[in-house]
Amino acid sequence: MERKKYPQLQNRSSLIISGLVLLFHVVGLYGFIDAERTASFIKLVPMHLLLMLALMLISQPEKSRNFLLFVVTIYIAGYLIEFLGVHTGLIFGEYRYGPTLGFKLAEIPLLIGVNWVLLIYSVGVSVEALGLKSTLLKSVLGASILVLLDFLIEPVAIHFNYWDWASATIPLQNYIAWFLFSFAGCWLFNRLTFNKVNLAASVLLVAQFLFFIGLNIMR
Repeated sequence: MERKKYPQLQNRSSLIISGLVLLFHVVGLYGFIDAERTASFIKLVPMHLLLMLALMLISQPEKSRNFLLFVVTIYIAGYLIEFLGVHTGLIFGEYRYGPTLGFKLAEIPLLIGVNWVLLIYSVGVSVEALGLKSTLLKSVLGASILVLLDFLIEPVAIHFNYWDWASATIPLQNYIAWFLFSFAGCWLFNRLTFNKVNLAASVLLVAQFLFFIGLNIMR
């Protein structure tokens, strides 16, 4: 099977959207590490998530029924897993959300589902570009990448009041739950048939890694 390539490399709009993704992450990194601007940039986090979602939807080549099914399913599942996680403490551990992610319903930010959509979509597209044949292998690789990203996210999220943990250390079950939920999301992504070629999504995944690596180094 021939490895899939990025035909959009010649597509100006795809390059523009990819550039915007990088630009907003670079500007966000600057705002978060500049003490005089940090408070203002924290308030922009919900807008940033919505903007990234809009850019991913715009850059998705075909908005087929299966693609929309993927987005809606991951959003709902992402919200519900966080709802159960916060209210039972049995999934990720004992934690609660701060105000950074915006409006909350039943103590869960409505945008947390958007965050899960962005994470699973961007890693799914990126792994798909490798040309692997096995759905199981692609799902395991995607979930592993997202757990690695969570290792970078956790210290930053606690510092900037995205969420905080009841214990002094982040419980191991958090990373296990991240892997299992990410695996399920990646499995759904890989089983559904729709156009999975999107340069901007891979750029988003790289930008998130660079953003959180930068904050861990500089904060």
